[in-house]
Amino acid sequence: MLKIAHHEIYNHPLPDKHRFPMEKYDLIPQQLLYEGTCTKDNFFEPEIPNNKHFFSVHTPEYFFDLLNITLSKKEERKIGFPLSEQLIAREMIIADGTMKASEYALEYGVAMNIAGGTHHAFTNSGEGFCMLNDQAIATRYLQKKGLAKKILIVDLDVHQGNGTAEIFKDDTSVFTFSMHGKTNYPFHKEQSDLDIPLENDTKDEEYLSILKSTLPKLISQEQPDFIFYLCGVDILESDKLGKLSVSLLGCKERDRFVLQTCRNLKIPVMCSMGGGYSQDIKIIVDAHANTFRLAQEIFF
Repeated sequence: MLKIAHHEIYNHPLPDKHRFPMEKYDLIPQQLLYEGTCTKDNFFEPEIPNNKHFFSVHTPEYFFDLLNITLSKKEERKIGFPLSEQLIAREMIIADGTMKASEYALEYGVAMNIAGGTHHAFTNSGEGFCMLNDQAIATRYLQKKGLAKKILIVDLDVHQGNGTAEIFKDDTSVFTFSMHGKTNYPFHKEQSDLDIPLENDTKDEEYLSILKSTLPKLISQEQPDFIFYLCGVDILESDKLGKLSVSLLGCKERDRFVLQTCRNLKIPVMCSMGGGYSQDIKIIVDAHANTFRLAQEIFF
């Protein structure tokens, strides 16, 4: 059964005209239920986990500054959200959703988190709407429990996974792969194990060709026993923050290829949704919903 982490806290109240589309976290599960892709049994509710899980990735100093809301105004501005106890609880619950979903992926082949993909969170700082790096935390969680040894993080959000790259820069047990907009945020890129920067206005054919020639070779070379997939839909032509020109169909084909590759090779995959900033919220929801539709089609 497809298991999906979701919690009502995911949709966090923000100031009027804030550019982050929080409402998608309610609309995606509503759409999946409405169309019959999922039932209520597919969803599980994560909770606030033990702090020890965060210390496997983040420094205690940074974590407690976050928890106690004692970051500087400059650090808060880099994160891009007004800090509050509820926001920090939300971030902790998202990380728990990814940890638990990673165990479900081991059981069922695939599992998802409606939120997550907080790849701009570094060891000791946050930025770009990210505070605690959910896939990095779940990577350490699996390794510490002896559930996975070699992990591949496939980050196809339009923005480079700079925090993830920094966290694992000296760790050969985790391979970080980021395919992202060359001239897009973050303007100072970290070094992933493999970075593929894409030119502005890259379209479906080129995007998919690069992905299809890269991912199988990478898996063959690295032999991971678990994959984390960050499937941001900000690669769409309609995205306000994206700069690429991938169609809705091209984005769906991207997800199909990644998920089918994992299924064919029998490598468990856990998906965090990542970004999406199209003007029309319906496009964001449909693009994300495609990932869940494909997971059901390919794995179940």
